Amino acid sequence: MAIAAFLFISCSKDDVTPAKDYSVENEAEIKAYVAANSLNATRTDSGLYYVVNKPGTGKQPIATSNVTITYKEYYTDKTIIGQSSDEGFSINLQGLIQGFIEGIPFFKEGGEGILIIPASLAYGDSANGNIPAGSVLVFEIKLIAVEYSATNDATIVKYLADNNLTATKTASGLYYIITDQGTGVNPTATSNVTVSYKGYYTNKTVFDQSASATFGLSQVIKGWTEGIPYFKAGGSGILLIPATLGYGSADYNGIPAGSVLIFDIKLISVN
Repeated sequence: MAIAAFLFISCSKDDVTPAKDYSVENEAEIKAYVAANSLNATRTDSGLYYVVNKPGTGKQPIATSNVTITYKEYYTDKTIIGQSSDEGFSINLQGLIQGFIEGIPFFKEGGEGILIIPASLAYGDSANGNIPAGSVLVFEIKLIAVEYSATNDATIVKYLADNNLTATKTASGLYYIITDQGTGVNPTATSNVTVSYKGYYTNKTVFDQSASATFGLSQVIKGWTEGIPYFKAGGSGILLIPATLGYGSADYNGIPAGSVLIFDIKLISVN
């Protein structure tokens, strides 16, 4: 219910009734709001205005990304329409109004700012719930995570602390722990290997395991392609894999979208 106020909802119209154009009055309303509040806003060709108060330093989304955001929504007279919890919520940008699809990618993870959205990029000439037709909508937003990367990283860091583990983090976001380096050869990202493993979530629920599995490292998830070569044959340890290196933003064979995956692994042989 908290996000219903700005989820894109298409409405059927009578095909012979032309849409009312609010662009001129919306533009005047936005310019007056920007001036009255001394905002350093940028206008895009579509009519969207945005203010970057904090650009962020993490991953930058695209128009089809899954994002976790917080928001506060109001009209230009400051009447509040709704707001999210401090934890925010996750959704694919394609499920939102056009102003969000265009506007959120101006920020990186950790970024904060304002989107001022004309009706043409929101609900047009249709009312949406209590929001009148032709409304300009103002959103204060914070981009918490893109494709779960920031939230996944926080989850992994907490898991390590809770379990008194020390891991090495790579540039990709993979964490690995070497408990036994092994004495054989290191595989490459294209090697064929035989591995025993147990896969589980941060709540310790096991989703898969095998005493011996043989495969090419170019044919598995990125976390394995990158992580297994840190071990020599005979070596063992743990891989903690964010969704960007696992199954991403889609459910996969019972594994929920955005899941952090943990694997206890032993590299039996490099074939």
